[in-house]
Amino acid sequence: MHTVLTGMRPWGCWTVLGEGEGYKVKRIEVNPGQRLSLQRHTHRSEHWIVVAGTAKIVIGQRTSFVDTQESTFVPVGVVHRIENPGPDLLLIIEIQNGRYLGEDDIVRLQDDYGRRDG
Repeated sequence: MHTVLTGMRPWGCWTVLGEGEGYKVKRIEVNPGQRLSLQRHTHRSEHWIVVAGTAKIVIGQRTSFVDTQESTFVPVGVVHRIENPGPDLLLIIEIQNGRYLGEDDIVRLQDDYGRRDG
């Protein structure tokens, strides 16, 4: 039996949908007007698929918008951020790949909510 793991955050929440050796799949909900920290990971890359809403994203030096049914990729170690600039819930499916996928593999460079790494 799969135990559902959910994390509540000031910007919304995430839920692990599945995981195995070298991968984890999450559902990420970002509330209107909110954004995740500007961050990077040492051990994992991430694929983001927008399934509802429009995401404003930063990957490295590039800022762009990703609409419903579009996706993007974040390589290991690259600075990134997801933001919901719209009036409705932003829903993203995130696929993580790497040798270590723990929630503590995060280096926050800027955070609207004053959180520290981990």
